[in-house]
Amino acid sequence: MRRPGGWWRRKTTPAKVETYTRWSFHFFGVIEVTAIGLTTFEHVGTRLASALSLLVAVHAAVCMVTASRALDWTRGRRAQPVRLLWTLAAVTAVLAVGAVALAGRGPAGEGVDAAAGSVFGGVLCFGAGTVALGVRNRRRIVAIVGGFAAGAGIVGFPLGMPGPVALATAGFVLAGAGFLAFTSVFSVWLLNAVYELDEARETRARLAVAEERLRFARDLHDVMGRNLAVIALKSELAVQLVRRGRPEAVEQMIEVQRIAQESQREVRDVVRGYREADLEAELAGAQGVLAAAGIACEVTGDTSGLPAEVQSALAWVVREATTNVLRHGDAEKCAVVVRMSEGRVVLTVENDGAVDGSGPGPAAGAAGPGGSGLAGLRERLSAVGGTLQAGTAGKGVFRLVADVPLTAGTVPGAAS
Repeated sequence: MRRPGGWWRRKTTPAKVETYTRWSFHFFGVIEVTAIGLTTFEHVGTRLASALSLLVAVHAAVCMVTASRALDWTRGRRAQPVRLLWTLAAVTAVLAVGAVALAGRGPAGEGVDAAAGSVFGGVLCFGAGTVALGVRNRRRIVAIVGGFAAGAGIVGFPLGMPGPVALATAGFVLAGAGFLAFTSVFSVWLLNAVYELDEARETRARLAVAEERLRFARDLHDVMGRNLAVIALKSELAVQLVRRGRPEAVEQMIEVQRIAQESQREVRDVVRGYREADLEAELAGAQGVLAAAGIACEVTGDTSGLPAEVQSALAWVVREATTNVLRHGDAEKCAVVVRMSEGRVVLTVENDGAVDGSGPGPAAGAAGPGGSGLAGLRERLSAVGGTLQAGTAGKGVFRLVADVPLTAGTVPGAAS
């Protein structure tokens, strides 16, 4: 059974930021209804307050839908919601004019004026801020905010609003709408920046893989290029000698066989060097990568004196565990411990970014050396007589333990 917050932990960081941004704009609608609609009950009777609250709720709902569609447009998932933006502008204008008409032509009383003024200024501010979300050009955003503010000042004159009051109202709308428009634009910019950073990180990872493949290809070319050329020449020479019936062809083919066997040995050496990894380098790299991702990583233990095959196997465990913490978890802390006991080396990698408490953890399905995920690590460790254990170790904690016997006769550090 999944935990209630599992859906959030399964989201990537950009998806979390987008969800937070989207619900922040929805929360603006809740603020509009609460701060403008419900406060009318303090100034006017229940019937009139209910009507005003309903109108404000309708305006808030249109703002929510417009904000959601505009956010999808900024992410390139749909076309610009032009009709919806004009609809919101029209609804805002109608409610604003109606509020001014209520204050000027409606029932007398300071409470009615206060309620109508609150609705008038509120819908203009929230309407302008939401419309700005659906526009990219800064000049158009400034024009929208300025137009709403100017309209707030101008619309009051035909209805008998005094000049100073109209000017103060225009200033209030300019400040409120400007703040909400700036908030909308900044939120969209921040969301796009997070997505771009995530794409840059993926691109950097792909470039690193491509660079490693090129290095490996260059090594193979350096090893095999000359030998294959010699094999081709000697084979051609042997063919010519056989056609002429000369016994030297046997010697040439023996030489071809020797060069081929030497090439096989050199290729194995290249592949072996490519697969071997240094444990200290991997630990240092893991700390750097995790720190760059905002994950605190602590490494304890001594790795000096470990046999090369043990270091290589454990280094792959560190590399795979680090990759899985970055890709499949949402960790904030990670601890790596290397300890030696009774002729065995135990490497423990523990992080608090387990996806849920029911599965084997982040590494279960990740690609790894020699196979995929944990299966590949177990195959690599089994080659040196080691074992691997992985699973949750408490609420939201994933632990991976690699146990490898020392092939040397003494335990490192025993002499000291």
